[in-house]
Amino acid sequence: MNRAPSLSLRGGPTSPGSAPNPNPRPGALRRWVLSFCIIRFDLEQGQVVEECYPSDSLTPDHQLVVAFSSFPDSMSRHHPRHRSSIHDSIFSFRFPSADIRDGFVYGYVFNRQRQDERLPRGGEQKSVVILSHSPYTSVFRPLLQILGPLCFDIGRTALELVASHVAAWPSPAPGRALDLPIGGAALRAHLPPAPDDPAPAQFPPPNASVAFGLFHEADLFASFRGILLHLWTLWELMVVGEPLLVIAPTPTQCSEAVAALVSLLAPLLCSVDFRPYFTIHDPDFARLNSLPEGYRFPPMVLGVTNLFFLKALRNIPHVISVGSPSLNATRALPASPRSPSTAQISRTGRQLLFDRLSPSSLLNAVKMRREGPLTLMTKHTEAIWSSYNPTTKPDTAILNRLVDAGVSQRIDESMSVVNSEILRRHFLELTTNFLAPFGPYMRATTPSETNSPFGSPPALPPFKADEFLSSLAARGPGKFLSKRTRSNWLDLYRRFLEGKNFMPWFQKKRAAAEQEQQRLWRQARMSADIQKLISNMSELEIVDSFNAIEQHLLAEIQSANDSIESSATSSKLKADLQAVFKVLPKDLHELLLANPIRAGLLRSSPESPKLPGHPSIQCMVHHS
Repeated sequence: MNRAPSLSLRGGPTSPGSAPNPNPRPGALRRWVLSFCIIRFDLEQGQVVEECYPSDSLTPDHQLVVAFSSFPDSMSRHHPRHRSSIHDSIFSFRFPSADIRDGFVYGYVFNRQRQDERLPRGGEQKSVVILSHSPYTSVFRPLLQILGPLCFDIGRTALELVASHVAAWPSPAPGRALDLPIGGAALRAHLPPAPDDPAPAQFPPPNASVAFGLFHEADLFASFRGILLHLWTLWELMVVGEPLLVIAPTPTQCSEAVAALVSLLAPLLCSVDFRPYFTIHDPDFARLNSLPEGYRFPPMVLGVTNLFFLKALRNIPHVISVGSPSLNATRALPASPRSPSTAQISRTGRQLLFDRLSPSSLLNAVKMRREGPLTLMTKHTEAIWSSYNPTTKPDTAILNRLVDAGVSQRIDESMSVVNSEILRRHFLELTTNFLAPFGPYMRATTPSETNSPFGSPPALPPFKADEFLSSLAARGPGKFLSKRTRSNWLDLYRRFLEGKNFMPWFQKKRAAAEQEQQRLWRQARMSADIQKLISNMSELEIVDSFNAIEQHLLAEIQSANDSIESSATSSKLKADLQAVFKVLPKDLHELLLANPIRAGLLRSSPESPKLPGHPSIQCMVHHS
């Protein structure tokens, strides 16, 4: 049964009486979407952008990148041959752009391949593309499931119709769940948190649908089912920012696998350049292809389907192959030799290890190691080629909890969701515990009861890598990690500190902690009992407090914030300033009141003095 929401310009039950604007404001649309495109593969001209909405939303260079990234490398040879058939797929890509705040554009593609012997070359292709500056797969994938088929029915009108609904959505709220009206239904989406969100990840998560990082909805189990024992190695490679080449038979499988790899890092920010679907037409390919022999490959994760990359990018040190070339491979499973069952506990981690050490497996492993990734040129198989020495051991207790499909040739979707959730919770806990030793360097403090909140907050502890590693080596990795890591666990931290992911994550968390500390101290000033504080102060401390309160009050006024909270803060600080002024020695009063701005803060006057350089900002003065 088709559960896709219907579209109507008259609105739906989720938005009664709020029909979308048929001519949406570009700014409102751009909060979510940069552009909608329809791209056709022409036998004479190649990829042709048929429609682009808004019409001026893409530069010619961006149109070229989008056009080449929106199609499989060829009409899939894995589909069964019929006289006439239609095959739809959804995948994603990503490319750099200097015009975007975060430096990258995300593309989400609905591709339709129509095989028909009566057509030239036996078929045709067309893609519908959503481009955004945000990695909101939980929004754009279901939106494509609506927009894609609709575009094939009514063309450009579908782009305008969906754009009018999207422009009526509220602004994105990172880290929150949103109901986004679309026609007669609503998309329920959980957006990933902002990179500078100071809130730590809760474990266990309060809700399975809560996102702690990018691509929370990626199917971990289906993407890596054939190499589950290597998931911990892949996690480490992602943590330390090593280059990875991900090969799959289809764009859907490779883009999903790259998204799943990025999702393993949550709640760690991924600063490595990742490309869910990378083609030889990408502008960066020429640069990567021309790297000198022996030159260190830049930290990137590339998802590809073209086996040419195996020869072109020989410098990339880690290669993994995922997926199956069979029909609907993202849900395909190899046959199980065991007796049928509707759902049963998967083979234990110990059994997986036994299978890995069986004579046939060992022979295959020797052959694949000898031939390297080029063995994929003759037959696709799920495997990993890497000389990396992992620190983390596979957790067989987690593998034992996974639900298997028995002899079924397909992964039941609900089973895959359950298994992915088990794996995601584990790696969230693993990453959270791995990052725990950095906590003291980004922990906001509040003033104690005996300290004045009007002083400056203490600086966060300085971070020095050598001192951190020495201290960590002395106290150990903690109970959780010590059970799951080998004796070389400190090497993982050393590689992490040297890798691409550490400093951007650390700086953002550090800045967020400093901002949170400022908020906590501001809050403490609002609740401080000034009379109680000054009763225990010396005369010099009272003078210092007066100066500190005055500076906080002026800063609050100069912020030009008209919110109720800011007004309340200013009023509280002004009252505290006047209270401290009253207990100061009388001989200081005349000196302090000589300053007209300060005098305006201290006197009860019907007119508030204006601050120099801020003609529209007046000191908050109220009648006593």
